[in-house]
Amino acid sequence: MKRFLVAFLSIYMAIAMALPASTLAAQTVDTVQVSQATQLEVSKSLFSLTEIRDVELEVDFGKKVDLTKLEFQFGGKSLSEWKMWDAKAESYSGDPFIIVKKEPHYVGGTTKIAAELEFGLPFNTDNLSTRSIRVIYKELIGDYELALVDAANDLNASTTVKLNVYDQYLDWEAIKPSIDSIFAESNKLNDRYLEYQSPGKSVEGRDFHLVVLAKDKEAVDKYLNQTLPTALENPEELMKKIKDGTMGDYQVPVWFNNIHPDEVEGIDFQTELLKKFAMESQVKFTSTDKNGDSEEVILDMDKVLDNIIFIFNFSHNPDGRVLNTRANALGFDLNRDNAYQTQVETIQLNQEIAKWTPLTMVEGHGYVNGFLIEPATPPHNPNFEYDLLIKSMTEQAHEMGKAGIGNSNLTSYFLASEGYKDGWDDMGPSYTPIFSMLHGTLGHTVEVPTLSQDSLRAMVGTGFGATNYVLENKDELYLNQLEIFSRGIKGQDNRLVDPLLTNAAGDSIGRVRGNNENFFPDYYVLPADARNQKNVLEVYNMVTYLIRNGLTVEQTTKDIMIEATTYPKGTYVVPMKQAKRGLANAMLYKGDDVSDWEAMYDPVVVNFPALRGFDVVEVRFGDEEGFEGHTTKVSAIEVPASEVKKTATRQVLKNTNNDTIKLVNKLLAEGKQVGLVQEEKFGFRKGDFVVNTSDLLSYVEDYTFEANPLPAYNAFEIKWISEPKVAGSGSSQLTFSLKELGFKLVDEKNAEVIISDSTLPKDLSGKTFVGIGNGVLKAVKDAELLEGFDYVTTQGGHEGLVKATVNVNHQLTSGYKADELLYTTRGSWITEVPVDAEVLATVKNTDDFFVSGWWPGHEGAQGQTFAFTQQLEDSTVTLFANDLAFRAHTKYYYRMLANSIYASASEDTTPE
Repeated sequence: MKRFLVAFLSIYMAIAMALPASTLAAQTVDTVQVSQATQLEVSKSLFSLTEIRDVELEVDFGKKVDLTKLEFQFGGKSLSEWKMWDAKAESYSGDPFIIVKKEPHYVGGTTKIAAELEFGLPFNTDNLSTRSIRVIYKELIGDYELALVDAANDLNASTTVKLNVYDQYLDWEAIKPSIDSIFAESNKLNDRYLEYQSPGKSVEGRDFHLVVLAKDKEAVDKYLNQTLPTALENPEELMKKIKDGTMGDYQVPVWFNNIHPDEVEGIDFQTELLKKFAMESQVKFTSTDKNGDSEEVILDMDKVLDNIIFIFNFSHNPDGRVLNTRANALGFDLNRDNAYQTQVETIQLNQEIAKWTPLTMVEGHGYVNGFLIEPATPPHNPNFEYDLLIKSMTEQAHEMGKAGIGNSNLTSYFLASEGYKDGWDDMGPSYTPIFSMLHGTLGHTVEVPTLSQDSLRAMVGTGFGATNYVLENKDELYLNQLEIFSRGIKGQDNRLVDPLLTNAAGDSIGRVRGNNENFFPDYYVLPADARNQKNVLEVYNMVTYLIRNGLTVEQTTKDIMIEATTYPKGTYVVPMKQAKRGLANAMLYKGDDVSDWEAMYDPVVVNFPALRGFDVVEVRFGDEEGFEGHTTKVSAIEVPASEVKKTATRQVLKNTNNDTIKLVNKLLAEGKQVGLVQEEKFGFRKGDFVVNTSDLLSYVEDYTFEANPLPAYNAFEIKWISEPKVAGSGSSQLTFSLKELGFKLVDEKNAEVIISDSTLPKDLSGKTFVGIGNGVLKAVKDAELLEGFDYVTTQGGHEGLVKATVNVNHQLTSGYKADELLYTTRGSWITEVPVDAEVLATVKNTDDFFVSGWWPGHEGAQGQTFAFTQQLEDSTVTLFANDLAFRAHTKYYYRMLANSIYASASEDTTPE
C-alpha cells in the first residue's frame, strides 16, 4: 500500500492526547513542519478489525535518544486509550487492543530504533456479525496517524495507516473510483471489454453501479440482440445447433449481486472478482476433487471470456451501504420486494435482470450459523421448471462451497436443501436469486457465517467455483434454460416437475391442477373497460409490471366473447404460451395452501389481482379457437386521460382506486372543496367524493379516476371536509403507504386520526384510532380499552388470503364489494366484538374460505370477525386483524385506511 508521510506539531499531539478515550473516530490532521520530523517505517500499513496483525517499525532520528521517553500514539492518542468494546458496559472500556510486543530498541550499534506492535481485535472477536457490533464498527474504520514521539524533545516519527473491517472493504463512495481504477489498469494489460452502467438511482439519489465484463463488445451485442431474442422466441433452433455442434461461439451471462449492503462481503467480493477477472490472465484457486483432496484449479480468463459475460451489480441498495442498514432509506427490505416491486430500487434492477436473463446468479449475504448455499428447501414454487434447475443448482452449489472453503480458513459448507428440512424454502419468489429462477436462472443465495476477512475470502471463492462450473458445463446448462423457455412456448405442463413438489409429509403432490389437465391457463385476460373491470388503474400498473419484467402482453384487436362475456377491443391478454410463462403465472395465480409445513422463511402469497385489487379472468380454450390472429403486442402503456363532463358544476368521484385518494388529498392540500357522500343514492355510495368540475379538469392526465356529474337536483347528503390531520406509528411500510396515498403526517398530539400497526396512542381523547394486526389487538386487550373484546393469534407471521364478507353499508368499506378476498400476515382473528360495535368484515363461514398461504391453525378463523369499529364517548376505535399496508403490496386495502381517515376528518364549511 502506498504510504503517506505526515508530521505533527507537538502542541497538536498534546491536544489530541487529551481527547476522551471514547472518541474513537479517525483524526484528521493538517501537514505541518516540526523541528524533528522523521519517517516511521512500517512493515505493513493496513490493519483489520477482524484479524490480529503484527507490525514491525523502524525509525532513525540520527542520534541517540532516551528510549524510555518514547511513546507510541495512534490517531493522536496513546495506545492505552484504544480499548476493546465492552458489550455489557456498551463502551470502549476493556483492555487495550493495540499492545507493544517489542519495546523500542537500538539495532546493533546504530541509531536506528526498532519495535513491534500487535493490532488486536477491538471487539475481542474476529466475527462482527452480531447486530450490536454491526451497527457501530464502521466508526473505527479510517486512516490514522501511527507515531513514535518524544514530545519533550520535539521528536516525531509518523506515517498514515488504515484500519478497516477487512482489507477489501470499501465505502460506497469508494466503489466507483475502485471500478475506474480497475478499468484503467485492465486497459493497460489487455483488450477485454468493460462497460460501466448506472441503470438507476436509489431513493436518496445515489447511482447504482453495474459493470459488464466480456470478451469484446461484439459478444455483448450478439447475446443481447441475437442469442437471447432467439432463445425467448425460438429456443428449439438454438437447442438443435448446440446438439449438432453448429452453434459456434456464444456467451452466457453470469450475474453477481448484492441486496443487503450491511452484509458487507456481498459487495466487496464483487470488487475482488472484477479485479481478478478483468486484469489477470490466469486466476488460480483451491477446490477439492471427488476424493476430497485439495486441488488447484486454474481459470484461463481468455477461455472464460470466450464463454461467459459477467455482470456485477454491486448493490441493489446504495443507501443501505452508506447508512449501514439492511433496508433501503425508506425502511424496506428489498430482498422481500423483488416480486412486489414497490420500491424504486427493485423496479429498476429487475428490469435489468429481465434484459439480461442470466444463466446463473450469485448473491452475497450473511450471517447464519454455517456457510450456507442455496438451492433451498421445500416447498418449492410450482411455477419453476424445477427438474431443469435443481440438478444443476445442486452441483454448482457444491462447486461454490468447495471453492469457498478452499479459498479461506472456513472448514465446511452446506446446502440449505440438504441441511434443513424446511424453513429455507423457495416458495416465496421475492428474494432476488429465487425470483431470477422464474427467468430460468440458476439462482443462489450465499450466506457466510461471519462478518470477517475469512468470510470475504470464502465468498470470493464461491465466485470462482460458480464461474468454473459454468465454464465446464455451459452447453448442458444452456440447453436446460432453453428447455425451460421451450416448455413455456409450447404451453407444456411437464410431469417431471411433479415428483419434486412435496407436502410436509414428504409425499409428492405435484402442481395443484384441480380439475384442469394443465396447471397453466392458456391466457389471462385483464379487462380494461368499466363494465368488466373494477380497477382499471391497477390493470395499467400490472401490464407495465409484466412488460418491465420481460413478459409478453397483448391487446385484442376486436371484441371477443368468452363464456357469454364480451370483452371489447383493447382488452389486455397475457398469452401463457411464452418463454417466461412461469413468472407471469407466479404473479397472477391464486397461490397455494402450504399450511401443513412446520416452518416457512417468509410470506408466499403474491397474487397481484387480489392484493392490488383488479379483475382477471383465467381462460382455457383447449382445442377451441383462442385469441390467435386477434391481438397485437403491447410494447408500452399509454394511460388514457380520465373523462370529465365539463357541463356539470360538480362531479362525483367514485371511490374505486388509489389514484382517486391521491387526487382527493391533492385537492384538499390546495384548499379545494371536497365532500363525502353520506348515503346510497343514484348509483353512488357512501364514501364517494364530490368535487368541483373546475378543480378536476387540470388533473385528467395525471390521475386515473371515474367521475360522474353530480345530479342537478343535488339531493345528496354531503359532508364537506378539511384536509385530515393524520399520525402514523409503527412500521415504516405503514408510513410509506400513508404518504404514498398523499396524506400529510403530523405528530399524535396534533392528529385527528392515528393509524398504527404496533401500539396504542398515548392519548385517545377526541381522536380516531385505527389499529392493524395482532400487536395492536394485544395492546387493546391488555389495556382493557374495549369491553367485550377478545381475539386469537396462532402466530405472528402466519399468512393467508381468505374469502370474506364485507359490510358494504358502512362508509369505512366504501368502494368494496360484499364478497372480497382479504389478506393477513398476522395470524389473528377477533373472537368477541363489543356489543355496540359495527362489524366491517368477517371471514366466510364455509369450509373453502382459505385460498392460499401458510397459516397453520387457520381453521379457527372460519366465520370469525376480521374488522370492526366502535364509537366511544369522545373517540372512535377501529380494529383490523388483517393487513392493510403489508410491504406496500396490499394496495387494494389502502382505501380502508383512507376511508377511516376521511370519516374522521374535520367538517368544513358547506359551499354555496
